[in-house]
Amino acid sequence: MSKKRLIKEIAKRLKYLYPSEHKRMLPELQRMMDGYAANAVISAKKEKYGTKSNLSEKDSIIITYADSIKQKGEKPLKTLHKFLKKHIKDKVSSVHILPFFPYSSDDGFSIIDYKQVNPEFGDWEDMQRLGKDYRLMADLVINHMSQKSAWFQAFLKGDRRYKDYFIAFDKEIDTSSVFRPRTHPLLTKFKTSEGNKYVWTTFSADQVDLNFKSPNLFLDMMDVLLFYFSQGIEIIRLDAIGFLWKELGTSCMHLKQTHEAVKLMRDIAEYVAPYSVIITETNVPYQDNISYFGKSDEAHMVYQFSFPPLVLDAFIRSDACYLEQLYGKLERLPKDSLFFNFLASHDGIGVLSAKEVLTDIEFDDLVNEVKKHNGLISYKSLGDGSKIPYELNINYYDAINYPGKTNQFDVQRFIASQAIIVLSKGIPGIYIHSLIGSRNDVKGAKKSGINRRINREKLDFGKLTKELSDKKSRRRKVLDGYLKLLKVRTESKSLNPFRKEECILSDKRLLILDRVDCIVVINVSKEKVLLSRYLAMDDVISGKRFDGVVKPYGVYLLKN
Repeated sequence: MSKKRLIKEIAKRLKYLYPSEHKRMLPELQRMMDGYAANAVISAKKEKYGTKSNLSEKDSIIITYADSIKQKGEKPLKTLHKFLKKHIKDKVSSVHILPFFPYSSDDGFSIIDYKQVNPEFGDWEDMQRLGKDYRLMADLVINHMSQKSAWFQAFLKGDRRYKDYFIAFDKEIDTSSVFRPRTHPLLTKFKTSEGNKYVWTTFSADQVDLNFKSPNLFLDMMDVLLFYFSQGIEIIRLDAIGFLWKELGTSCMHLKQTHEAVKLMRDIAEYVAPYSVIITETNVPYQDNISYFGKSDEAHMVYQFSFPPLVLDAFIRSDACYLEQLYGKLERLPKDSLFFNFLASHDGIGVLSAKEVLTDIEFDDLVNEVKKHNGLISYKSLGDGSKIPYELNINYYDAINYPGKTNQFDVQRFIASQAIIVLSKGIPGIYIHSLIGSRNDVKGAKKSGINRRINREKLDFGKLTKELSDKKSRRRKVLDGYLKLLKVRTESKSLNPFRKEECILSDKRLLILDRVDCIVVINVSKEKVLLSRYLAMDDVISGKRFDGVVKPYGVYLLKN
């Protein structure tokens, strides 16, 4: 889209969201965009990538905290870079570094300063050095910020500039219609220069929601977005975007204004950094989730939240039927739209999308199985005061395998589950602890009282390197298996993320995907399965002719 047309789209969306302020906002926003568009880092990336994101089979993304891997006496961002260059090299194209800013809680998602790198982790130069070897993905934590931030502290002191940056009431009000992802009260009481105020806090009392009805707040947040591009960030994750716009009397989820704001951000990003990618993160049922594709005018990619619970269910029951149903839906997406396929992340396994697919008994079995594997359960509140499971907190290796037992199939079973995101249409997002075969950090979760820390262990670089040097270790076997899959992906144009994909129904123990000129076969069971229809084909992964026997937890990429 030309810049002239983009400005028209931006003007139209501003008018919808801010009818009385749009004429003032547009020239301010355009000056800001033009200023950032001339930035040297952005200009260099335009020259490198052109005017499109150009995603291909060579793209995959590692998800990690800045300090997931640490070495004494060294800033974690340097250690992370060293680890990637030593063990991963060019097998992945991108790295998603979870919030690396100064923060007060929620392991980084309660941000104090959007524009500063946490000095404990390193600095922007460390980020830019990393960005020379990998495409960088970062979070725009757009729904809320820390109560310790300068903006909120100024609000408490009565600074007029920040008066409408937050959503506050003089007294408690009825918020029963609002969708709640947590069990704590929605409104938190704060003492201000004007007396007590009840402030909107969706995720915790420390995380105060931003008020996007404020034109100045919107402009300030767009400055943050554009600043990230100027520092070498290419992929932006819009964290918890579904909660963005609030209207009392509604669920305050996925409102029309929220979708319009995402479209506006995409237009702004395209104007300044046309190579960039916008990803929305909404842990909600399938139809609500895919609504963020819009008509190919909203998010470039959307998190595939159906995969984590349904893949786990398939391996628990040795039955891929619900996955097959999901693949049947995936072709009906807007043009050039992609899923960000993931199984594990810094959060848990969201189950809202699974609850609308599984029977009540199957859903309860899934939850109970996670408990048996030493996992934890997080809940969300319903309007009537009751609660239901919202998220399963467990390391994915231990979700797939029994923590207290060792089985000859453990590593292959896990790799088979991961093969689904590597070989399916879309872009794979690989959590660092899955890549290196970590286990439940039960002690970390119990010590902190934070369920999600069961899968957020901090690892020592030296100890990790020693484990990875042992070819018989679990970590090395998992890493080798993962890197082999990624090598196959990057070398096969048949696995281009935009290529057509069709699920072929067969034995319930098999997931079979037709990727136009190759066939993906994954066995979700511990049993051998006969599959004679592809006997004349070669398996790219093993380098052998397919003999019609699908081994337990076998993974195959078959070509003529």
